[in-house]
Amino acid sequence: MSLKTRLSSLFTIGRGVVGGLSETTAGDDPIRLFQQWFDAAKKAGIFLPEAMSVATATPDGKPSARMMLLKGVEKDGFQFFTNYDSRKGRELDENPHVALVFHWTILQRQVRVEGTVERMSREDSNAYFQSRPRGSRIGAWASKQSSVLAGRPDLERRFHQVEAEYKGQDVPLPPFWGGFRLRPHRIEFWQGRINRLHDRLAYTRDGDAWKIERLSP
Repeated sequence: MSLKTRLSSLFTIGRGVVGGLSETTAGDDPIRLFQQWFDAAKKAGIFLPEAMSVATATPDGKPSARMMLLKGVEKDGFQFFTNYDSRKGRELDENPHVALVFHWTILQRQVRVEGTVERMSREDSNAYFQSRPRGSRIGAWASKQSSVLAGRPDLERRFHQVEAEYKGQDVPLPPFWGGFRLRPHRIEFWQGRINRLHDRLAYTRDGDAWKIERLSP
């Protein structure tokens, strides 16, 4: 399939072949629906469908946001990994309220997730860390994420020092690095429609179940 044909096909999907979003087809489990949408984004060939905006805030409410990669989604929440000493790591420890946004333009779909985070176990963090490329593991040790650097040579020097330190050895999980699990209390699905009459379904945690409501576009 040529690039032109492929792009034409993707834009056709975005114009409406995906269809609308109804309460009946959405179901009562937003995690299952998210997984279905995520699988559709991957099948559509979207580059980095796992990319998401992660918004955090200081204890006094000053917000910050950055792009990260989702590394897992299960019934108990959304998983991502970072340096705990970074700005976002510190903010997450001080204020666990977090918002995520996924945006799959070609499919005209967006998902917003709100909830609270907790650190993942060292065992789970290590299992993911050891699955990363060796260079990424060395980089995690080399970078004092969010701290000021005198220049790039300092970062590269530190990388080579760590590389030499663990030559011929496994690179262990740093004590300052690991995962967070976001346990959602609200998940909103947005599906683009013609005339800007978009579909918006919001799921709100209600005990062990979810309450679903349709919102005005």
